[in-house]
Amino acid sequence: MGADDQTARAAIAAVLQDSLPALVADATEAIWNQVAAYSASTDGALRDDVAAHVESIFSVFLTGLAEGRQARRGDFAVTRDQATRRLAQGISLADFLQAFHIGQLTLWQGVLNAAQDDEQAREAALHLVERIMVVIELGSTVAGEAYVEAQQHQLAERDRLRRDLVEDLLAYRTTFAGQKRSLLQVAGLGPQTRLLVASAAPTGGGPAPNNLPAAASAIAGAGRGSGLAALRQDEIVGVMPLPHGGANAVVSGLQRVRADHGALAIGVSTVHTGLHEVPEAYAEAQAAREALGSSDGVVALPLLSAFDYLVLAETRTAQRLIRPEVRRFIAEDAAVGGALITTLMEYAASDLNAKIAAQRLHLHVNTAYYRLERIAERTGYDLRRLTDVVELLIAIRLLSGSQTS
Repeated sequence: MGADDQTARAAIAAVLQDSLPALVADATEAIWNQVAAYSASTDGALRDDVAAHVESIFSVFLTGLAEGRQARRGDFAVTRDQATRRLAQGISLADFLQAFHIGQLTLWQGVLNAAQDDEQAREAALHLVERIMVVIELGSTVAGEAYVEAQQHQLAERDRLRRDLVEDLLAYRTTFAGQKRSLLQVAGLGPQTRLLVASAAPTGGGPAPNNLPAAASAIAGAGRGSGLAALRQDEIVGVMPLPHGGANAVVSGLQRVRADHGALAIGVSTVHTGLHEVPEAYAEAQAAREALGSSDGVVALPLLSAFDYLVLAETRTAQRLIRPEVRRFIAEDAAVGGALITTLMEYAASDLNAKIAAQRLHLHVNTAYYRLERIAERTGYDLRRLTDVVELLIAIRLLSGSQTS
């Protein structure tokens, strides 16, 4: 580098230093004019933060120019802090980086203006392009890394907050302030909200552990798009306000979650009112999920009858109480299509009226009577007696698992 070139660079640096406040103001104004997220922000501190960041980056360039060196990662300590602040201020990474580049274009324009019409100075200015490119490239890299790191920290903090809030609700704590109160409001949950609780766990072929957070988020929004869900080891607990579509809308949403995120066993509580009932609702949801065993599916208590619920838990004791001939009848009939079982179920639904059952099944009444006689012969039960019919229904439900969806 010749003496004339050094002199020209020193002259440019001096002009830039003297005009630094004006350059910072121009860059900040350009950012506000060109990036909508900045002009739309309601954060009163954002403009001062941007101006401070622009000034620090311009100073990095000027320091490197004065010391005759390229920019280094350590020069961008302010950028890391500013990236964290932008995340909190609601500025996206793309908008943050766009603003960073706008600032550097303003700096380059400042270099050209400092050179004016002096041929030696303009030649020196062209040699400064590389320095500015290094500032842009290295500064953008540091900014992006810091923003993503801050974003990951924010997500982890939100996950922790949701998990703590769910644990609080399960421990009968219902009064909250600060971030937890805000989180409840966003979830649409209040002291007297009608709500459902879901308990979900992966089964064979279900989502991998690192995909469970996404499944939890989907469960939270299974109703009307709001709700609260958190991971408790390998279990997802969701607390959801009852949508206008009722429990059916929630179950439909949970079935979509199963389709999108892999095999899940999901239990859903009955409808409860108020945060103080979350623990009881959770116990119901957990029992419903456990009724699925190792199978995936959705057991939603609001969609079950009281009878369905009574036979929900497939205990070994209950199964041992089923007589061998009844067990054999159910297994054999199910293996050939279940015509007799279907007839019995319709017979019970028709209040033990064989003629009505035949009409509903589109059978000749004699066929219905014949099938009922065959059931009585094979099981030893009198199908004219309500207690015998109920016992058969319970046995069918216990052995077929037909209560799940």
